Amino acid sequence: MSRTPTPADRFSFGLWTIGYRGIDPFGGPTRSAMDTRYAVEKLAELGAAGLTFHDDDLFPFDATDAARRTEIDRLKQALADTGITVPMVTTNLFSHPVFKDGGFTSNDRAVRRFALRKVLRNLDLAAELGARTFVMWGGREGAEHDAAKDVQQALARYREAADLLAEHVTERGYDLRFALEPKPNEPRGDILLPTLGHALAFIDSLERPELFGVNPEVGHEQMAGLNYAAGVAQALYHGKLFHLDLNGQRGIKYDQDLVFGHGDLHNAFALVDLLEHGGPGGTPAYDGPRHFDFKPARTEDDAGVWDSVRANMANYLLLAERAAAFRADPEVQEALAASKVPELAVPTLADGEGAAALLADRTAFEDFDGAAHYDGRGYGFVRLQQLATEHLMGARG
Repeated sequence: MSRTPTPADRFSFGLWTIGYRGIDPFGGPTRSAMDTRYAVEKLAELGAAGLTFHDDDLFPFDATDAARRTEIDRLKQALADTGITVPMVTTNLFSHPVFKDGGFTSNDRAVRRFALRKVLRNLDLAAELGARTFVMWGGREGAEHDAAKDVQQALARYREAADLLAEHVTERGYDLRFALEPKPNEPRGDILLPTLGHALAFIDSLERPELFGVNPEVGHEQMAGLNYAAGVAQALYHGKLFHLDLNGQRGIKYDQDLVFGHGDLHNAFALVDLLEHGGPGGTPAYDGPRHFDFKPARTEDDAGVWDSVRANMANYLLLAERAAAFRADPEVQEALAASKVPELAVPTLADGEGAAALLADRTAFEDFDGAAHYDGRGYGFVRLQQLATEHLMGARG
């Protein structure tokens, strides 16, 4: 690691990540349950800034009001003692059998109403703890059988739920925004809002779209064969990157939740470069939490869990260091200019130019010399990528 993480780095971890007990579809737990206070204290010791959680991570699904309050108060005391904050809260609408056909989009109306009440109560808790973001992952909102789900009606029920939650936040005066988390499949065969683009389109249908953004996850986008860094760039372009989940994924398969950087390292480098510096044309960077949603391998003991926490933060910091060197390299700047990357920021139309003026400009079409622009002339993208690779591998700077 190039340096020790500090809270200024805005690293946060889900309680479900460090508390993951190694359960998978083929085997039971390989680690004991983790106490919440211990988790908070270890994160503070290692330089993290935040802890996030689902309601069911903090207290059991069927906890009494008294037991629920006990766990909340224990968490609040641990936060006060360590300086760890809660930047984001989310709700579990996927683990309990009642949600086997979803929460907001279950075919069973009574389940939908129960899901709304569960989330409303958790919104109150999020506000109590000072969270600024409420993530909505609809892991069970979907189907395996086409005839079993009227997708248009399901989306209408999803919208109905989102509008109600936004109404609650507005009426209570909570400083909370919602971040939709896309995923193409797993645990459902097909999940509604499967990609970042689907989520962005859905947001436009809501009554208060300004309160909704996205929470893209590395593995979820890459499970769909998509470029995560490019998706994050589009979320930034729309002003909708409200939160993000960092982990590692190796190809189109099940959701691996590896340590950040333990998957597509080139794309992780491009992502960190984007988050830290923005685009070469001056597009905005991201100023929110660097949140890790990973699972420590079930082969690890407690020490291995914290080694994994260190690895996530170390890899981000190393990539940020490499990205800074990449941006500062004169040869990279020269290669970017040769590849015309900065030119993409120049508007295609002149100031005030419209269709009529463009049609009148013979240089734009009739006198355009295609041979001069393209025949025998390349963009040098391979050289540019190789420079990025050499910086990534520590061979430069």
